[in-house]
Amino acid sequence: MMLGGIRLFLVLLITVLLVACDRQKVKESGDVMTSDQQFDDLKPVLLEKIWRLNPEWATSVGYHKYDNQLVIPTPERLTDEVNSYRSMLHDLHVLKQTTLSLNNQTDYRMLEDFFNGRIWYLTVLKTAEWNPAEYNIGSGVAEILNGRYDSLTNRLRSISLKIEQVVPYYEAAKNNIKKPTLEHTQLAILQNKGALTVINDLADSVKKAPLKPFEKDFLNFRIAAAKNEINSYITFLQEEQLPVLRKGKARSFRIGKELFTQKFKHDIQSGYTAEQVYQKALKHKEELHQQMLALTQKLWPVYFPEKPLLTGLPGVKQLLGKLAEEHVPRDSFLTAIRAQIPQLVAFVNSKKLLTQDASKPLVVRPTPEYMRGVAGASVSAPGPYDQTANTYYNVTPLTKYSTAEAESYLREYNKYQLQILNIHEAIPGHYTQLIYSNKSPSLVKAILGNGAMVEGWAVYAERMMLEQGYGNNAPEMWLTWYKWNLRVTLNAILDYSVHVLGMKEKEAIALLTQEGFQEETEAREKWKRATLSQVQLSSYFTGYTEIYDLREEFRKKQGQKFQLRPFHEKFLSFGSAPVRYIRALMLQP
Repeated sequence: MMLGGIRLFLVLLITVLLVACDRQKVKESGDVMTSDQQFDDLKPVLLEKIWRLNPEWATSVGYHKYDNQLVIPTPERLTDEVNSYRSMLHDLHVLKQTTLSLNNQTDYRMLEDFFNGRIWYLTVLKTAEWNPAEYNIGSGVAEILNGRYDSLTNRLRSISLKIEQVVPYYEAAKNNIKKPTLEHTQLAILQNKGALTVINDLADSVKKAPLKPFEKDFLNFRIAAAKNEINSYITFLQEEQLPVLRKGKARSFRIGKELFTQKFKHDIQSGYTAEQVYQKALKHKEELHQQMLALTQKLWPVYFPEKPLLTGLPGVKQLLGKLAEEHVPRDSFLTAIRAQIPQLVAFVNSKKLLTQDASKPLVVRPTPEYMRGVAGASVSAPGPYDQTANTYYNVTPLTKYSTAEAESYLREYNKYQLQILNIHEAIPGHYTQLIYSNKSPSLVKAILGNGAMVEGWAVYAERMMLEQGYGNNAPEMWLTWYKWNLRVTLNAILDYSVHVLGMKEKEAIALLTQEGFQEETEAREKWKRATLSQVQLSSYFTGYTEIYDLREEFRKKQGQKFQLRPFHEKFLSFGSAPVRYIRALMLQP
């Protein structure tokens, strides 16, 4: 009787627990929660888990709960991370995607893509073993130090706790590195030297901050330890790794067709395959050459009235060389960029291309040293949790260039091309798109940004501005844009050719200078970038192609009712989701 009573009690207890679980899916009103409501409850839970795993990424998007955390990248920690992403995938798959609204189906796919991508990076690509540049505390410290979301005192307290773990952090980094590439090792040395400047800035801030004496002592002790560990890591790379790597023991920076194809799928998330994009880029290169030849024939008498037309690509190159003579002085490069920003704002407003938010500041600054070595210009934007923070337009100074290198660089970014660069990076390119992205009702779409959409929008913005009359439809401006768009096209060709087809440096420089009309310095910087990244160079052409095709589809569908501003604002309202997902959302009945 006693045993039977216990069994009955257990059955009742289990029943109560099951009912309680079911009640979690019931609203207070008593109605059963829909799949969309359950998913809306799940999303912030998943995002919180993502931030706990990625504290520095959280800081960069304005989520400061984990500012004081520094992830120690031990093998055990990396294994735990993989297991966490698999667990989150399981939580996601409890819900059926097809039962959700189209908008939530997109968020579902983006989360699923993200988790699968992270698992692939950690278990297949394994960059932690061959890319020493992944280990650098400079960026995380600088993000907090330069923030405005809290008092300097509180931010310094977060940094103090963060860098407390600097010794095991760099020890784990040294232990993780198995057979690095020479190129990423050199980048790691350069950027960690840049991190030392961040630590010096941190030391200066400690002197000014109203911290308690014991807090200053602790922080100064940790700053000294951080400097020591960064220098130790640099020495490890310079003295233990470089000599071995230069003897031919380095891993190749080329990842090969199989990994490139997989990485393209995870990173770009296009409707096209990597090889299809490569083939499209080859075809587009020929189309651009034809357009440039036609404009060269038109402009030749203006610039070379006494010379017979030099036919073919050599004629285009000579004309572009003539236009390149018009550039700003070396010491005015940053100033010229700052001066152009208000002009772009005024043009976008006058043409009613989209609504701009004047309350969000854009700060043009020299690229911080810990970020240098990959791109000459870039944008660092705040995330959706910290929308009032500055957006930075980073421009690498020419101070370390020789006279010849600086002249080559300035010829590349001449009077015409500098304007296109500013459209791309600032208005209405990256800066504008990321402002809109932060306002997206979906945090998932704002946070899990797709690189091809982000870069594609910036390239699309260049063409759109010229189509609307920016530069007064001057043939010189259009010829320069064709060259710029050719660079985007060659990025995709170079990316695939280097990593899949084994293109050599000499071949790459010839492609970029002879068929792309690029200056020598620019071409060599692009080759360097191709050795340090994989797939990213394909994102510009892929995203641009998909966005432009979508716009033309809308134009055809709406006919005379089509207007740019509604199209742009609708497109940008979906955060930074992949273009193929935005397309489905915009074309839904």
